[in-house]
Amino acid sequence: MEPPVRLASTGTIIHGVAVGEVLGVSTLAGAKLIAGESGLGRIVQRLNVMEVPDVLAWVKPHELLLTTGYPLRNTPQSLDRLVADLDERGLAALAIKLGRYLDDLPENMVEQADRLGFPLIRLPDDVGFDDILNQVLTDILNRQAAVLARAEEAHRALVQVVLAGGGLHEVSAEVAGLLDVAVAVLDGAGQQLAAAGPKEHVAVLRLLAAGEGTMPPEPSGQPGPGGVGRAFATVPVVAGGHHHGRFVAYSPGGTIRDSDVGILERAATVAALVVTRQEAVNAVESKYRADFLRDVLTGRAGSAERIAGRARAFGWDLQRPVTVMVAELDPETDERTAQDRLVTSWTTAMRRHDARGAVAGFSHEVVAVLDAAADTARVARDAAATFAEALPATFSTGTSRPAAGPDALPEAYGQALKAARVGRQLHGPGAVAHFDQLGVYRLLSLVNDTAELHAFVRETLGPLAADDEAENADLRRTLQVLLETNLNVAETARRLHFHYNTLRYRIGKLERLLGNFTEDSHLRLNLTLALHVLRMRGI
Repeated sequence: MEPPVRLASTGTIIHGVAVGEVLGVSTLAGAKLIAGESGLGRIVQRLNVMEVPDVLAWVKPHELLLTTGYPLRNTPQSLDRLVADLDERGLAALAIKLGRYLDDLPENMVEQADRLGFPLIRLPDDVGFDDILNQVLTDILNRQAAVLARAEEAHRALVQVVLAGGGLHEVSAEVAGLLDVAVAVLDGAGQQLAAAGPKEHVAVLRLLAAGEGTMPPEPSGQPGPGGVGRAFATVPVVAGGHHHGRFVAYSPGGTIRDSDVGILERAATVAALVVTRQEAVNAVESKYRADFLRDVLTGRAGSAERIAGRARAFGWDLQRPVTVMVAELDPETDERTAQDRLVTSWTTAMRRHDARGAVAGFSHEVVAVLDAAADTARVARDAAATFAEALPATFSTGTSRPAAGPDALPEAYGQALKAARVGRQLHGPGAVAHFDQLGVYRLLSLVNDTAELHAFVRETLGPLAADDEAENADLRRTLQVLLETNLNVAETARRLHFHYNTLRYRIGKLERLLGNFTEDSHLRLNLTLALHVLRMRGI
């Protein structure tokens, strides 16, 4: 069966017969290849006869051009240019009858054909063009019909798999049987979703798909029946404009032909339907999972026994010691596109580190509940790396203390949420913070009455609590550095790039506004706490 040829620029499949096979038909038994042997794999889709000088205006790609040499008889010096022009237009080959109008082909024409891999064929004198046209076109049509019939058979088989409720594993098994190759479906991250075929071939396939294996040499030489095959092929799985992964195939014997790639493309389309269907199911299940986890984290899910039973139905283990992690998108991120990707990134990371852990997306955050012994910093890094591959956005992560069981999860959730928000305020976007590492900010975050905190700031800092004047922020900065250096005037002046006397003047002004803080340690503590509260503004 003749393979189709894929045009690299358009992805179009062209069915036809290789030039090497055309030379095998009975009417061309006496034909001789003059030049361009490396181009015997070129595909002939149609035939044409050249008996006018301006034939270039009429030729089409994948044509076998037949001529008696009549239009070339007066311009033998330009025949090498003709070969280049025909090759540029994508023709398959040029077949010439010599002896009547042209005795021989110029040496430069032969050299050009060899250089371009453009076959030049000498036709037998006793064969008519009508016989060649009839036999080759019949062969082409038969090959095209056979390829289309095989593709239709494969399509029916794949559709039947889907109609019967089959998934990616069943689709992979069907394709592996149809093509007698090893196949696998990979997601966008290169993780295997399904595979079929000999185990050793599937193992090689995974390495090749990941770019870690060595590709076996492709078959070479003149095409045999059906043309030259290949060892490895890959096609994208696309649905709704979204790239869901790849459908890949491997044959150590190099038996994958371009017609098989066409079947792989049909299989990829079917796989896209399966993925889309599964995503719809997952969307519903994700809502149930998220609603249940939200109830657990807010203390509305019922008894510990009821929580444990429902969690097991989702594949979660919430009875062991666990840690809660919260990931929140940082400001200025388009939540419409980023939230789904954030959920996917954390789900992928959780699969790698804790298969029994819970993960769900809420409206503005993703919450993960994982084994207390897991490396939470590594989980956060993996999720961030996967997320960054898809979107130029960031998220901040907070981690709780270990929780002994379901009853302790609401408190742990609050800790993780505060750690994420305080961490972002202190360290900026993309922060990863643990509740126990927040220091004094941990204590301040536990004060639920924020109005009381703001009143404390106003009472302690007085006019410096407001930003209505630029001088206020400048004086606060001076005060903060003074407190950080334990009132070391020389070090503070160096950090702020002030003259010593300038700083002395500022200290005097600060004491007139705030009191004698250089002598009162309790006042210094209050001022330090007030500045910390200001840094947590917005939490």
